[in-house]
Amino acid sequence: MHATRGRRTIHATITKGETHYVAECEQLAVVTQGTTIDETIQNLREAVELHLEGEDLAALGLAPDPVIMVSMELQPWAA
Repeated sequence: MHATRGRRTIHATITKGETHYVAECEQLAVVTQGTTIDETIQNLREAVELHLEGEDLAALGLAPDPVIMVSMELQPWAA
């Protein structure tokens, strides 16, 4: 029997809010924040892990070991 392979990548976006960075993963309806980019990425990892814990990844269309791909919106430098 041929196994259907799910998506290997979970996409997320990080934007700078007024006081925090905000990470959003629309595929999984996960949103988190942090005061630094590193903290935000760590919080995103934890939030995605918690969201997927105990879930059937194949039923969600995901591969058994998906990775998180982050895009970041940067503000232009002020001169």
